[in-house]
Amino acid sequence: MAEMIKIVSQNKKAYHEYFVDEKFEVGLELTGTEVKSLRKGAINLKDSFCRIDDGELLVFGMHISPYEQGNIFNRDPYRTRKLLMHKKEIMRLFGQVGQKGYALVPLSVYFKGKWAKMEIGLCRGKKLYDKRDADAERSAKREMERAFKEQNR
Repeated sequence: MAEMIKIVSQNKKAYHEYFVDEKFEVGLELTGTEVKSLRKGAINLKDSFCRIDDGELLVFGMHISPYEQGNIFNRDPYRTRKLLMHKKEIMRLFGQVGQKGYALVPLSVYFKGKWAKMEIGLCRGKKLYDKRDADAERSAKREMERAFKEQNR
């Protein structure tokens, strides 16, 4: 039975800045008001990153706006949040991130059923010429589609 997936936010900048080699689904450890704010879509992943400290996977720089009716229960919007993943997988990621040029980057946040999940990617940084090639390829594809559309009218 397929579970309902509702995407809350995507990090499009990550796909522009990095090559994504592998993707992982992890759980988010959140408070009640953060979940309510997340359901409203008040999240920003643009400058966030993940790091492994003392065997725990943490996300830094993820902004979840305070919930309006949350009063004293609201937390700091930029606080460090723990990500939930099996210890064996975290240790494997720790070994790969130690290699030159690899980083853990949040790609998207979504609800799978009632659980808040995050998709993180094991990424390599793009050089400037790689970004230019990707932009040129995307614009050429767009032009081909436009020309094809004009031809079929």
